[in-house]
Amino acid sequence: MHLATDFWGQIFDFADYGQLVVLLRNSIIAGAVLGLIGGLIGVFVMTRDMAFAVHGISELSFAGASAGLLLGVGVVQGSLVGSLVAALLIGVLGSRARDRNSITAVIMPFGLGLGILCLALYPGRSANKFGLLTGQIVAIDNPQLGWLIAIAIVVAIGLAIVWRPLTFASVDADVAAARGVPVRALSIVFMLLLGLTVAVSVQIVGALLVLSILVTPAAAALKLSASPITVPLLSVCFGVVSMVGGILLALGGSVPISPYVTTISFAIYVVCRVIAMVRVRRGVSGRRVAEQAALEGVAA
Repeated sequence: MHLATDFWGQIFDFADYGQLVVLLRNSIIAGAVLGLIGGLIGVFVMTRDMAFAVHGISELSFAGASAGLLLGVGVVQGSLVGSLVAALLIGVLGSRARDRNSITAVIMPFGLGLGILCLALYPGRSANKFGLLTGQIVAIDNPQLGWLIAIAIVVAIGLAIVWRPLTFASVDADVAAARGVPVRALSIVFMLLLGLTVAVSVQIVGALLVLSILVTPAAAALKLSASPITVPLLSVCFGVVSMVGGILLALGGSVPISPYVTTISFAIYVVCRVIAMVRVRRGVSGRRVAEQAALEGVAA
């Protein structure tokens, strides 16, 4: 009983919660911003079947952040360089899904190994090492928040500019190319925007769990709707709820932010999947009733 109390006390402890919320205002703002851009770009990650590529970019982003930590040039700057290099490699060399998956599979272990090497050589606190993998709630200072907001604005503007042609190219690349849409150029632009988003995501949720904010909210939204308007709105809503909710829960515990964010994100996905299954069953039942009524009418 005592062990169970200690366990839950580490996960949920809301003593002095009000003061912590004020102190970690930057982290809450960063979570909301990340949920917004993650929800938007996650829609294209799902429609373009690039969830695996996100993980590959995050590994090289982790390597860049680790190198930046080791060399003293800055975690954010190193993460940006690593993400953009990975995004360009995947975007330029992986025009087809098979090539993209192969390149991603090559990049992932290299990035993870390079990152681990840099962390092993880093003489500083172990918390900094651990935070790059799993996220750290207290790491967002004013300069980092400024970087995150600036990058989020760039990503949002970029998505707004290419949204319609990118949607067309994501749904049917061959038809889009036949209509004169620059499919390859759009792919590279999207990969750069994705690389920027992954770079800032690693700062909060860590390299290992970045999929929870760039893939899961959009996947959940697609279970509820196929509308080109409703899906992005739901994805953004799910992303913001996961990030901000995870941060608010993490304020009351002594474990990293990632378990809270991933649990909320996964719970949302499960609920959306159950709703989708219920809809399908009701649709099948409705069709069966209609077919039976039609057969009875013919017999009469």
